[in-house]
Amino acid sequence: MKEKIIVALDTDSPEGALAAVSALKGEVGLFKVGMELFPRGGPLLIERIRASGAEVFLDLKFHDIPNTVAGAVRSAVALRVKFATVHATGGAAMLSAAADAAAGSGTTILAVTVLTSLDDADLASVGFALPAAEAVDRLAGMAVASGIGGIVCSAREAAAVRARVGKGTVLVTPGVRLPEDAAGDQKRVVTPSGAVRAGADYIVVGRPITKAADPVAAARKFAAEMEAARR
Repeated sequence: MKEKIIVALDTDSPEGALAAVSALKGEVGLFKVGMELFPRGGPLLIERIRASGAEVFLDLKFHDIPNTVAGAVRSAVALRVKFATVHATGGAAMLSAAADAAAGSGTTILAVTVLTSLDDADLASVGFALPAAEAVDRLAGMAVASGIGGIVCSAREAAAVRARVGKGTVLVTPGVRLPEDAAGDQKRVVTPSGAVRAGADYIVVGRPITKAADPVAAARKFAAEMEAARR
């Protein structure tokens, strides 16, 4: 199951990120480059990670008018990343534009539903009428109907999303922690085994691996937990 682990490179140091890639590339499947790291490392960092033999998940969560997002997706596709994200709340037209821009490429677009740092009270405070579980379900259905190939959601909603979108859609679940790990700024957290049982194809893990005393051992523990869920 190690190939189903995505390590979040949550750092502003390109050299630090490359060191993590060098240490972990045989232990996990992909590396996530997000909004903290990409402005520092840019496309060159993506090229360097890919040159090492590792796959990249570009997590910039595009959210703008359809034409702008389509252009951003085309730029992501040019970097030959495996996954790139858009926000599902951008609406059906934006999602369709993103899907069309990636069509025929090797990049799968993932629609981010509700961030795992948010709970029902947070959603209500910004005007969402639906609780998190219902909002995720609705956004996932809209994204897949718009041609998007994958969904990012908490593993708490993964089973319901899988039932809604079927087996052909990639499900990526952040907010995954071992029972002994601190939740940090995540609120809707699930264990690796729980994520697999719920139907997740990939899990995203950052600090519990990258900040561990022994990152390789930590990655192997996550993989073992995931494998146990399949027995």
